[in-house]
Amino acid sequence: MKTETNQKLKWNIIFSFLILLLGIILLIHMITIEGEPGALPLVLTLTGITFLIMNSFNLKRSSS
Repeated sequence: MKTETNQKLKWNIIFSFLILLLGIILLIHMITIEGEPGALPLVLTLTGITFLIMNSFNLKRSSS
């Protein structure tokens, strides 16, 4: 049961990292093309960071 929880948390961390990466790529693209960041890339970046921090704390807590 504990390994299933760790496996789910690892997938959540990977998903969070992908959201963060997508937000950063869109942010760079929007700044390069339009000269200003849009709302969607900022929201994706902040969401990815938030979920990454939450999942990493949960992974540390469940593994101890």
